[in-house]
Amino acid sequence: MGEKDLHADGGALALRMAEWGLVPTADPAAPLRYPELPAREEPSAAEAWSRAREGMPVSAALARELAADGLLRGVRIAMSLIVEPKTAVLVERLAQAGATVGVYCHAHECHQYIADELASRGYAIEANSAWTPAQEREGALRLMDRIRPNVVIDDGANFARLLVMERPALLPQLIGVAEETTSGVRAFQAMQAARELPFPVVAVNDSQLKTRFDNRHGTGETCVATTLELLGAGCLAGARVAVMGYGPVGEGFARRARVLGARVTVVELDPVRALEARFAGFDVARAAEALPAADMVVSATGVRHTLPLDLLRTLPNGCRVVVIGGIANEVALDQVVAAGGAILPGEKDGISQLRVPQGPTLALLAAGDGVNYAAGPGNPIEIMDLSFAVQILAVEHLLRNRGALPNRVLRLGPDADRRIATLALAVRGVTLDAAPEADTADGSTFVPDWRVTRFSDAVTTPAAAPASPNPKELP
Repeated sequence: MGEKDLHADGGALALRMAEWGLVPTADPAAPLRYPELPAREEPSAAEAWSRAREGMPVSAALARELAADGLLRGVRIAMSLIVEPKTAVLVERLAQAGATVGVYCHAHECHQYIADELASRGYAIEANSAWTPAQEREGALRLMDRIRPNVVIDDGANFARLLVMERPALLPQLIGVAEETTSGVRAFQAMQAARELPFPVVAVNDSQLKTRFDNRHGTGETCVATTLELLGAGCLAGARVAVMGYGPVGEGFARRARVLGARVTVVELDPVRALEARFAGFDVARAAEALPAADMVVSATGVRHTLPLDLLRTLPNGCRVVVIGGIANEVALDQVVAAGGAILPGEKDGISQLRVPQGPTLALLAAGDGVNYAAGPGNPIEIMDLSFAVQILAVEHLLRNRGALPNRVLRLGPDADRRIATLALAVRGVTLDAAPEADTADGSTFVPDWRVTRFSDAVTTPAAAPASPNPKELP
């Protein structure tokens, strides 16, 4: 390739190469070279916080509405969430709206530089990335005693359940809980089924703005990105990947892994989801069939012991094990250790050796925690803006209906999703056509008059003149 070729067609090829980051050379025999990129600099806590704040306009608009309304004034909110820059913005906005806010975080979910920044700005926080499980429990209880919450924003239902069991004296002042995750909603539903749920719970996870964006795009995408960062950019090309669970998170991971060259097999217990995966073009198989041949196994269920000891023993030596559901012991590490196995440091940060007794040695990513937050930056800012917008509306719903809600798992209605989506479109410069005016007694739209059928609503046209009979067909 010579200089003449590069500048043919008005320099179109040279322009395209520049877009790809390739620098042409004058020597046709010389290889193309990549430009040297500047060294990556990690932002400070204040810079990361500021960057997240700028990328979260939807939750900002809702928080300003609550501040103007005065609804949060004097309300005490305890949050149990991953501590990272987006969470810091949520803390800041709720506090600016008038609430007293305290934060607890599990050790493996704590970005320590953000925890330290929150503490330096005067917020109540109990979080340390070096804590043991016993210290985590003590920290959570200290925050409960300090904040004495009216509202809990939870992730996994662990904080609220600990409050029920260890601090029942705080229950009378607890108005309700907003739950972020699938696994947490399941836990509260189990409490409801056992008639032991003592407060209303808003299932933030069940909002379309959470499931369709956070789960499928946010978690599905960032778990793939973090896996590539840990294992190398080509780790999925040609790899046989078994994805356990085809909910929104599993689907998001499976689709992106396939695009990157993986041969994906879905393992799913629900027949409807399994059929959906099959129609999406994935192989579907039982665990006993898919796991022994897998180069990588991905648990996307958020269910404890998705990969129990007996299934771990069926994996080939060196198989990579990734958790994207995020619940404790989704990979049954407790069973492995109890049976005499071990979790040992690997050659690279974020990758451990999992020695399965009477079984293989596996490569375990992020110590069996959710890979995108335990070994990566978590979901994108724009995604968490939507999720935290749902959290803000959940808190608003609990407070506006204080004392009137049943002690059940509840869902925000479609109006909440539309309210957030309309704001999210507006900040992106998108407006939609107005919906038709209500034409029913209750003010609803798009509801047909049941009396109008195809028989009565057909378009009538003038009748065509009958065709002249064919003389040859006359008797």
